[in-house]
Amino acid sequence: MALTAPPTTAGPSVPATLPRLARWPVGAVAAAVAAAHLAVAWIPGWWFDEALTLAIGRHHLDWGSVDQPPVAPLLAALTDLIAPGEVLVLRLPAIAATAAAVVLAALIARELGGDARAQTLTAIAQATGIWTAFTGHWLTPYTLEPVTWLLIGWLLVRWWRVRDDRLLLALGVAVGVAAQTKFQVILLGAVLLLSVAVLGPHALLRRPHLWVGVGLAAVIAAPTLVWQALNGWPQLRMAPIVAAEAADLYQGRTGVMIGLIASAGVVGVPLVLLGLWRLARDPALRELRYLALTAAVLYAAFSITIGRPYYLVGLYGLLAAVGAVGLQRRRETGHRRGRWVAWPAAALGAGAAGAMLAVSVPAAAPAVGEQVTQATTRAYDALPPERRVHTGVMAESYIYAAILDVQAPEGTLPPAMSSNRSYGWFPPPGDDVDSVLYVGSTADELRPWFAEVRPVGEAGSPTDPGAQVWLATGRLAPWDAVWPSLRHLDVQ
Repeated sequence: MALTAPPTTAGPSVPATLPRLARWPVGAVAAAVAAAHLAVAWIPGWWFDEALTLAIGRHHLDWGSVDQPPVAPLLAALTDLIAPGEVLVLRLPAIAATAAAVVLAALIARELGGDARAQTLTAIAQATGIWTAFTGHWLTPYTLEPVTWLLIGWLLVRWWRVRDDRLLLALGVAVGVAAQTKFQVILLGAVLLLSVAVLGPHALLRRPHLWVGVGLAAVIAAPTLVWQALNGWPQLRMAPIVAAEAADLYQGRTGVMIGLIASAGVVGVPLVLLGLWRLARDPALRELRYLALTAAVLYAAFSITIGRPYYLVGLYGLLAAVGAVGLQRRRETGHRRGRWVAWPAAALGAGAAGAMLAVSVPAAAPAVGEQVTQATTRAYDALPPERRVHTGVMAESYIYAAILDVQAPEGTLPPAMSSNRSYGWFPPPGDDVDSVLYVGSTADELRPWFAEVRPVGEAGSPTDPGAQVWLATGRLAPWDAVWPSLRHLDVQ
């Protein structure tokens, strides 16, 4: 049965009927995604950003931190409270979000008039994205972000179809929650509004509910924005850091520009490109052209500023839905050439996604963390008891600090410190801490502030063979004076 859209409120050229939701095929794709990620989620080990998320949740939960809002750390804290140290339980919210994104992408295709084939193809495209396959089981802000962006996209497309202004209130809530999850949604929202102002539908801007929704988004996002303001807006200072890291991580701007497209996956890339073409050229989608402009502006912005190649992942499902419905329209008008390509491509995409999922296992292998943790624990245990109670543990990078925080057995080490990134903005040590065990390739940042800094152990790993454990003694100034001068955002 097809459901008819309200004829007196729907916008022009919207689908006349709403196709039945392809529950079984879409549900099967979402279930397969969840099962695949569950199959590797139980394997011990920590992706470094996941370790940071858990460390913040355990020891430093607040309305914000340097490079992420509080939603992911809050979820980490709750799962850790339910099942302390259980990596599978920690990852369940991420897997649920990854599977839900598959369903939301299919729902967008349905709103556009997509039949069961189009919905299923869209679900497969969302499920087999390269970045999604790699990170979809790790509890990080960028794993939770796609489902929030797709919810925003579904609300916008549904409003276009039914003109129910209550959806704009829900849109504001979705944007606010997304802003408490990852900051890029603020840029998304701004570009969406500007794109609507340029291309329409201008009726959207005249809806009071839209501006009430904007107010709701601002209220929900306010706590983490206030935290940023009170701490000097460190997030705004991350852009040049991200750009500098791109040279080593992604081969610079060219790698980022390719990655922003290629991360959509074997099925996703052609559907995304077709979706952009349809939004720009199809008269039936004239009122949704602002979505293509939004994607183009964001692509240009992230390319120019050299962002991360996964910054557009939240838009892939929306654009793929437009592309999949475009293929449906060709099929309905009798175009048969190339019809056979879609499903072999889906199989190839699933294989590529499976390979990325397999790569994620060694990427989060516990070996490096165990090496660092064991070396630090040995050095800490070797200290005389009277020295140990006044000695803190510090790391050169937030990566080592987070690993020490989540991987060291409970009670063996004090909470880790670092001057790097989020850790640098946590409260400084108390003045009873007059010595520091330091993990890193060099302890030069401590030398001006301690009378003696000497190596006491090796903590090298294949990724950082020069890492050592250092002991700094004889603190020369109060921590309140030392700590602000040590803070830095780059990973040395």
